[in-house]
Amino acid sequence: MKKILIIEDEKTLRDELKMLLESAGCTVECAEDFENTIEIMKSFTGELILLDINLPFKNGEALLQEFRRESDLPVIMLTSRTNELDEVLSMSIGADDYITKPYNPTILLLRVSAVLKRAQRTEQNKTYHGLTVDTAKGSLSRNNETQILTKNEMIIFGRLLDRQGEIVSRDDLMTALWDNDEFVNDNALSVNISRLRTKLSALGLDDAIETRKKQGYVLK
Repeated sequence: MKKILIIEDEKTLRDELKMLLESAGCTVECAEDFENTIEIMKSFTGELILLDINLPFKNGEALLQEFRRESDLPVIMLTSRTNELDEVLSMSIGADDYITKPYNPTILLLRVSAVLKRAQRTEQNKTYHGLTVDTAKGSLSRNNETQILTKNEMIIFGRLLDRQGEIVSRDDLMTALWDNDEFVNDNALSVNISRLRTKLSALGLDDAIETRKKQGYVLK
């Protein structure tokens, strides 16, 4: 049974969403104190957050931007806006999906299910050639050896691991990193890739990251 947090300031919509998700077998929590929304998000221990964009005190996009500095918990944005720029912005700062109100209940449940399945696959894939990935501690361990990764290095490795065997472009990695205060420019990406390779090599995984000229990187 999945636990979902609803952050929606319109009580009628919030109650409808709660009823819909509970009827689908989910456990649902609802935020009602919108002055401390980010603290509620950070303390939530479930599997998914439904986050409205138009909230009092601080809008959903700003909240998501701050939340992504600490957590990769799946977030679906809810909004009554129809501007494509809002969707692009939400996805670029880390939203896992974007649903426009009024929503179709069946479609909403399908999207929730799809995001939860993707997250579960990603969680199950937190090993790599005998390497244990601990995102909470920011570490990689293998054969009783451990390497601590910086926040940027973990973001890069996580993105490569999620798409293992596929080419991940520098633009994709830049997008994943752009909201990180430590990230500076394109050259910083090269430096982080180099450091990540060194740490993987120290764990016995030489040449784990392949460079594809003018295309990007592949985690083999």
